[in-house]
Amino acid sequence: MFSGVFYALLAGFLGAVASSSAKLSLGSDYLKGVCENGLKSWASDERHFRQADDTTVCDWLHIPLRLLCGGLLFTCNAVMWTCFAKALRYSSSSARATVTTTASNFISSAFLGHLIFGEAHAMLWWVGISLTLSGLLVLHTAAPHTGEQAVDKKEH
Repeated sequence: MFSGVFYALLAGFLGAVASSSAKLSLGSDYLKGVCENGLKSWASDERHFRQADDTTVCDWLHIPLRLLCGGLLFTCNAVMWTCFAKALRYSSSSARATVTTTASNFISSAFLGHLIFGEAHAMLWWVGISLTLSGLLVLHTAAPHTGEQAVDKKEH
């Protein structure tokens, strides 16, 4: 069996993939532009299509691509919630699982946003993610409280 940390990291990544899929499925201009650029570069190498054929194909091809991204959105969300539930089950605390999933989602979203959409983040974003990761490090290195420690504190 995998540990709760693995499931939390996977849930965060799947959440980022789902949000990227939503952005792709709802923004038809981006997929249409990718289609046109891809076909133009392929057509210039292969000389298979004329310029008029390239735009005609992309006028309808972006619709199945959007539907595919929409299906990926729902699939990733379903698997993400399953992984998050397993992370909660196998982690020593729900806070540990939640913060790990959130940090994984932030980092994965930044990576996918840069890779797919060419997004860049401001310095304030990097400061925020650094603080989040620092808190995550403290949370994972802290010793978990046991029932005996809680009883000892009540007696004193």
